[in-house]
Amino acid sequence: MFGGLLSMAGYFSVVGVHTTLWVFVAFYLPRTTFLANMAKLESGESQVSSRDRPQHHFLAPLTANPASTLLYICVGGIILQSWWAEWMRDWWLQLGLKGTEEEKRTEKAFHDRQKMTTSRNAWIATFAASLAIHAILVLFGAPLASFAGRTYLLALLISIMTVYSPAYTIGVPDWGSNSTSAIRRWTWVRLFAEYAPRNGVERALLFPAIGTVVGCWIGVIPIALDWDRPWQAWPLTPAFGAIAGYITSSTVALSVNGVVHMAQEYSRAQHDATEQKSK
Repeated sequence: MFGGLLSMAGYFSVVGVHTTLWVFVAFYLPRTTFLANMAKLESGESQVSSRDRPQHHFLAPLTANPASTLLYICVGGIILQSWWAEWMRDWWLQLGLKGTEEEKRTEKAFHDRQKMTTSRNAWIATFAASLAIHAILVLFGAPLASFAGRTYLLALLISIMTVYSPAYTIGVPDWGSNSTSAIRRWTWVRLFAEYAPRNGVERALLFPAIGTVVGCWIGVIPIALDWDRPWQAWPLTPAFGAIAGYITSSTVALSVNGVVHMAQEYSRAQHDATEQKSK
């Protein structure tokens, strides 16, 4: 499923580090000040009409300037997803390499030389997708003009979490007529339209993307509640809901892949035992 037990063990550890770092990016990175000047994207402070019920001091730096908070999270997300996508791409290539060991090394070296181009194309696709997601958010009721900067940062965050990793791992789909382009298009359709992953890497790409969208959707609900709290400012709850959904679904993918891997190992052991008895 992941190219052997060693890679499966590596997958467990990488997911643990990845999800833990997402918690850090969400709750601790926005407390820093090195992007303070860049974070001033728009005027307008967070809502403060609930001063009679002061919020917890832990939340104050996160709610003081929602645009700043989202900017910090996006910057951290770019670094995190770049690192995560490298692992996904390596595992994906392991599954696809065929032939002798020499042929595998040659093909792996060829793909390694294409990393910069592949990363560039994946980021172009990510930023292009963020514009489409921004339009979708507006169509679903996000503020059109009053908080345009915040809405775009939410769209960018969703795109970073859902688009970059598969775009870097599988490749950006195109309209080429060769077999590689056709297979790539079909893989995207099979994963993100039919929801039909065939191996552990595809589950590790699909589940977090679904969880991010679902988490963002659920995260909108608290904004409509008449509590008038600073943390209800747009778009904090959808952003943190998306991150929570990403972390949860990454853990679900880890669990499913672990169960499938153990089932495959058990089936293989049973098959080997049967063969030994027949000899």
